[in-house]
Amino acid sequence: MSDPRRLVPGQPPSSAPGGLPARAGRADGAAVERRIGRLLEVGTLIAIGLLAVGSVLLVLSGISPLDPEWPPLDLGELPADLLALRPEGFLWLGLLVTIGTPIMRVVAATIGFAGTGERRMVALGVGVLVVLGLAIVAGSTGA
Repeated sequence: MSDPRRLVPGQPPSSAPGGLPARAGRADGAAVERRIGRLLEVGTLIAIGLLAVGSVLLVLSGISPLDPEWPPLDLGELPADLLALRPEGFLWLGLLVTIGTPIMRVVAATIGFAGTGERRMVALGVGVLVVLGLAIVAGSTGA
């Protein structure tokens, strides 16, 4: 009788470390990848929508995107800008969603790797998030 865990070229192993069926790990990984893909798709569509609305409002209000008086990002003013249908609110939020979507992808992947027990990938994901966090802090303080 042969070992059921024996590797056969071209076929997946019948068992993963720890005695779990290899297919269960692959199914979990595939589900995580589908959720991450959906997250990227939805984030991209939201960003495009916000930027499109902001651009239309910009044209309708006759404001030039090259205007040196363009308001800087102020997170405290963002809700008021959106409610008042000011183009800068939609454009800034669209840019924030554009930046935040890949960051959320790293977060989702790290959580997914944690769920499948891939410690090395979790450590890499956390490392990427730490570097991104440091870059955001450095960029916002002008360091």
